[in-house]
Amino acid sequence: MLCMLSVVETYAQRIVSGTVADTGNNPLAGAVVTVKELPAIGVSADGDGIYSITLPDNKKYTLQVSYIGYIPQIKVLEGKHSEPVDFFMVQDALNLNTVVVTGTRTPKLLKDAPIVTRVLTQNDIKKADATHIGDLLQSELPGIEFSYSMNQQTSLNMQGFGGNSVLFLVDGERLAGETLDNIDYSRLNMDNVGRVEIVKGAASSLYGSNAVGGVVNVISRDAKEPWSVNLNTRFGANNSRRYGVSVGVNQGIVQSMTNVQHTAVDAVNLQGDGDYSKIYGSKTWSVKERFVITPLEKLKITARAGYFFRERNSSEVSKERYRDFNGGLKGNYKFGANDLELSYSFDQYDKSDYQPLSRTDVRDYSNVQHTVRGIYNHEIGDNILTVGGDFMRDYLMSYQFTDGGSYTQYTTDAFAQFDWNPTKRFNIITGLRFDHFSEADVKHFSPKLGIMYKFNNCSLRGSYAGGFRAPTLKEMYMNFDMASIFMIYGNKNLKAESSHNFSLSAEYIKGRYNLTVTGFYNIVDNRITTAWNDDLKGMVYTNMANLKVYGVDANAVAKFPCGISARLSYAYTHEHIKKGEPLTSSTRPHTATARVEYGKNWKDYGFNLSLNGRFLSRVTTDVYTSTTSYEETERQTYPAYTIWKLSLSNRIWKGINLTLTVDNLFNYVPSYYYSNSPSTTGTTFMAGLSVNIEDFFK
Repeated sequence: MLCMLSVVETYAQRIVSGTVADTGNNPLAGAVVTVKELPAIGVSADGDGIYSITLPDNKKYTLQVSYIGYIPQIKVLEGKHSEPVDFFMVQDALNLNTVVVTGTRTPKLLKDAPIVTRVLTQNDIKKADATHIGDLLQSELPGIEFSYSMNQQTSLNMQGFGGNSVLFLVDGERLAGETLDNIDYSRLNMDNVGRVEIVKGAASSLYGSNAVGGVVNVISRDAKEPWSVNLNTRFGANNSRRYGVSVGVNQGIVQSMTNVQHTAVDAVNLQGDGDYSKIYGSKTWSVKERFVITPLEKLKITARAGYFFRERNSSEVSKERYRDFNGGLKGNYKFGANDLELSYSFDQYDKSDYQPLSRTDVRDYSNVQHTVRGIYNHEIGDNILTVGGDFMRDYLMSYQFTDGGSYTQYTTDAFAQFDWNPTKRFNIITGLRFDHFSEADVKHFSPKLGIMYKFNNCSLRGSYAGGFRAPTLKEMYMNFDMASIFMIYGNKNLKAESSHNFSLSAEYIKGRYNLTVTGFYNIVDNRITTAWNDDLKGMVYTNMANLKVYGVDANAVAKFPCGISARLSYAYTHEHIKKGEPLTSSTRPHTATARVEYGKNWKDYGFNLSLNGRFLSRVTTDVYTSTTSYEETERQTYPAYTIWKLSLSNRIWKGINLTLTVDNLFNYVPSYYYSNSPSTTGTTFMAGLSVNIEDFFK
């Protein structure tokens, strides 16, 4: 009987094969072929573009093929099929057929998203050879500047909004921990990232607090091949080194992706004058696991876990250590055209001081977040109704509280969104979110409206979002001695920040050309900052009068069949702050990024030569000369600068990739090292090697 069953099973299975090529009949090695009805089944095309996939029976199935830079295709197989199933893919020159989720919470093609979204694809990340999110964003987007704040802690400015007003997510989940209002950006390494989606301003109503200035969503990549092993390393100036290992498995109903990365860099002694004369050395370790199981055709369960460690050599006698433990479980169930998602996530971020002589490691900061979420999507014809809610327990123990104490806050929210498509040319998205913060006693409604109309080669978009930012536990309860110079006190009576964000955008698409221009206007009320208090003789968190941030973003892209492509992005930002308020602006009014590249691919060799540059204009601002008065200031001008990077990526043979980089090509060195000037010491060189072991066996 067992033999008979074996024969029946073998007979029922069928093998479908064919080739994947572009419209010029050039094979697309590495193109991924999957089965829509069986998400766990997938293969990659070999060096000649040939694939072979085994189906369990003779039922009706849909083959899907995808390849970076090309429009995905599908073909339906009706019963037995003995003829080859070939695919001829059309290049997606402008990545407009990329699926995005951040601006709408429901999947949409980039060209159809009513909220202006910038996507950095896996291909962009590979070309940038970025280690963490800061490297990537600075090289690709204008209006973003990472600089140093006190004690060389990293600080973000994104077109007038700081790190506490820009929400960073990993697969839609928030991150615990902050230092001087910024998360630990080095946690967000690029080793297992499929794409990064950036929405400025108009996404706040869907994501609640901290999204006043925008949302950056880092989305993990899945294992597509039956098995894969990637080994990679990079060496550069100042003994900087990076080592990484990625192991992927996609077998039956099980899929797994494991990533391990280690980075290190030595301290750098600066030769010129400045506010600082040495850049601290550091090292990191990162381990991530993402496990997906599809026990039923309609049920998908995703489990994840991660560990991160960073050590900074900020002193000769002690080292600063940062650790993060995170995990989560998510289930997605589809029934008909609808789907339900339930998830739980955990994130704990700790800081400690390590004394090498005594070998003591004292933890003095811990932020722990537990979050439960539910989201339901209901399709009504071509329209989608989305409803959901979150519950989070936020615990914070800090050396900045009295006697290193701790506080706990509970947050709850509920949101609804309707994605209405009355015609193929017209799309409207409306949303409303309600948030409640227990400790701050904040209740807030956040509305959102996005409209898109397409005609000929043009798309017009307009949006309004009402955002907010609730006071944090640190801002309410801080009681910190600032190096025996003055005290910083929290304020339990702080009001929540609120904002009104308006944007208008026009996009022109024709063939291989794309031009997008966006104007935005933000009104922010009750921004939270610190001011001197004569009664307490110290700094106190307080709300300031409203400020306005407005500007223009422009982005032009051209890609040609010969392999040449170019992108130019520009941002103008003006931050208007009323005189006498305890805040000054150091936002650079003009910024731009540019990229020109040329690449070719053959069967056993391919290359890509790219030149990336970023320009930041000078800015003149008032600098406080006293901690006790906001009338005592002096004018300070931070000079303009431009940094260029030249990279050559080589696909040598069967999964071996060599990248050679010259950074700071024109040898820019600041005449004086300010906190917001680049900490460059001249032209530097880097070399990286990446090996895909599975390609050796194709």
